Amino acid sequence: MTRDATLYRMVTDKHVCPYGLKSKALLERRGYRVEDRWLTDREETDRFKAEHGVKTTPQTFIDGARIGGYDDLRRHFGLTVADPTKPTYRPVIALFSVTALMALAASYAAFGDALTIRAGEWFIAFSMCMLAILKLQNIETFSTMFLNYDLLAKRWIAYGYLYPFAEAGAGVLMVAGALSWLSIPVALFIGTVGAVSVFKAVYIDRRELKCACVGGSSNVPLGFVSLTENVMMVAMALWMFFSMANGHAAM
Repeated sequence: MTRDATLYRMVTDKHVCPYGLKSKALLERRGYRVEDRWLTDREETDRFKAEHGVKTTPQTFIDGARIGGYDDLRRHFGLTVADPTKPTYRPVIALFSVTALMALAASYAAFGDALTIRAGEWFIAFSMCMLAILKLQNIETFSTMFLNYDLLAKRWIAYGYLYPFAEAGAGVLMVAGALSWLSIPVALFIGTVGAVSVFKAVYIDRRELKCACVGGSSNVPLGFVSLTENVMMVAMALWMFFSMANGHAAM
């Protein structure tokens, strides 16, 4: 049995409300016949909000009862609604999953085999590059959050600005297998300082902080993930060093 719903959403020459589109699609997926009513200018939108005592659009009505906006509609159907203040590891899981697939793909393209030592090396190097990109999106925000726990950045403010460039540079050189004499000490230094800083903040001082590892605007908790990032850099640097010492560069 098809049910009816009425949706009021902004559709103007310069703006089509994305949440209105999402609400319409969600209703249709749930089997509703949608009476799609457009609010075509600011004055019409303001009149609608004043009439119904709401602050935002879109607004959905089912069987004459107002359900609310897009988040309210999701709750009405028993779907989850993201909490922007809730800690989450999703950004890190997404990043490491993609860099792992990139490393496997690159290994397969280069050697015809996805599961190689080179794939493991590329995974760490690609991860360093991706993490650096996220930090460089807003270096001011990153450096501010970084100051909450990094021991060197607290003593030398400029380090918070230099860190993403050092991480990106070392990662790119490791991907290319070039200038190992530079990438190894850089990765070893920033990884060691980072690991010590995170360990002290989380496991000694027992502080609950947000991790700056994926940029300064994330809700990733500081702890195991950030420690892993730094340990990976240290491990990569040591692996390259001992490989070179044994007469065959790892990269």
